[in-house]
Amino acid sequence: MAAIRVYYTSVTGSREVKQRQSEVLRILDGNHMKYELVDVSISESLLQEMRDKAGNPNAIPPQIFNGDQYCGDSQMLYEATENEEVRKFLKMSAIEKTARGEIAI
Repeated sequence: MAAIRVYYTSVTGSREVKQRQSEVLRILDGNHMKYELVDVSISESLLQEMRDKAGNPNAIPPQIFNGDQYCGDSQMLYEATENEEVRKFLKMSAIEKTARGEIAI
């Protein structure tokens, strides 16, 4: 099964972006999801990769993927949570234990 990847930024002046990132991680941790963090602030190419995969040249973090499959952004995850469809949103068939890792490419 492919790992959930959350593209985020460790460097932002936007309180809204920080809040959205925190909410995404809270939801994933609360649902005991395994995920990887990809920090787009360390490389312009990672930001571009996130935007290309999301199909939106203006996408901002956080963006959520299952492997290379785009799942959505923080608002979409929040809506899935409200509808009790987190696993469906994440394109997962089973919940995995929480394991948090950060990668830098």
